[in-house]
Amino acid sequence: MANDIIDRPTRGKRERILEVAHDAVVAKGFDATSIDEIAAAVEISRAGFFYHFPDKNALARALIERHILQEAGMIEGIVTRAAELSDDPLQQMLITLRLMAEAFQEIPGGYPGCILASATYQDRLFNAEVKAANRRALLSFRARFEVLFQRIAETYPPREPVDPAELADLVNAIMEGAIILARGMGDPQVLVRQVLLARQMIKALYQG
Repeated sequence: MANDIIDRPTRGKRERILEVAHDAVVAKGFDATSIDEIAAAVEISRAGFFYHFPDKNALARALIERHILQEAGMIEGIVTRAAELSDDPLQQMLITLRLMAEAFQEIPGGYPGCILASATYQDRLFNAEVKAANRRALLSFRARFEVLFQRIAETYPPREPVDPAELADLVNAIMEGAIILARGMGDPQVLVRQVLLARQMIKALYQG
């Protein structure tokens, strides 16, 4: 218990570094985000930063692992809520996408960006461990939605042959692409509309 109390400030400072780094990276990328600016924003020294993260590879890996946990919590919460609202697997998927769109719509200024996209675009900066973590994050999204699409297909044979894993990747690709479009067009609601369009496409695929 005593050690836990002693470690709390350290854990809090580490999380603050990750929060500041995340916001900076999604705004301008890893290469344009310096250790000095992160340390200054957190009000620690460079040595204080390196106490938590020995280099940018360690920081990037921690940001990706943090993303995996946060995304898992968000998706699991939404999927659980959808299951409470309907026993039908297709309706659960449609509710899930509706709730996701509503969650994105409620973010002030729109969804800020994705740490995975930033790591992918600038993968030349990172070692194999960071790239593996990024791939694991993408496969984690696929796995969650693949299971949902498999359940749908058991009750609603799709109108066209489709692989559940590929369909899961399509949902992810639509979201990631919409984040880019929203930022490039200066229209945060692009993401919301694209998620709802994906919902329509899935409904048509299984229901006609």
